[in-house]
Amino acid sequence: MSALGVIRPHDWDLPLIVHILGAMILVGALMLSAVSLVAAWRTNSAAMTRLGFMSLFYGAIPGWIVMRGGAAWIANKEGLDGSNIDIAWLNIGNATADGGFLLLIIATVIGWLMVRGIKRDGSASPVPTRIATGLVSLMLVAYLVAVWAMTTKPG
Repeated sequence: MSALGVIRPHDWDLPLIVHILGAMILVGALMLSAVSLVAAWRTNSAAMTRLGFMSLFYGAIPGWIVMRGGAAWIANKEGLDGSNIDIAWLNIGNATADGGFLLLIIATVIGWLMVRGIKRDGSASPVPTRIATGLVSLMLVAYLVAVWAMTTKPG
């Protein structure tokens, strides 16, 4: 068992807290979006579709920005921001953050299109709702793997 957390310098605390806070906001907003989109999928509810999109736009994207900014900050403090660093848990975190951002943007654009369709037609189309639900669920699974990697530090 490693005692790395015990011997970490105190000037690393703020960047680490910013990173964790951003990750918590991101995952919480993704969870709200997933639950809302599943409810919208099952009931064809325009309000649930809007909530799913708004949680992505106002919660997940800002949470991702804070999480990624905190990650870069703490990596800089720890000296892990060089190109020659090959640490498994850091690579998993970077891959899920970058890939997750692409999926987040795609899901948000789909959500925006759904909300536009609701304003125009009065109801949400079930196909984009299902696609957005799948993307958000995939992100949640990927971020669960990232949380595992960040806490257990494999390799």
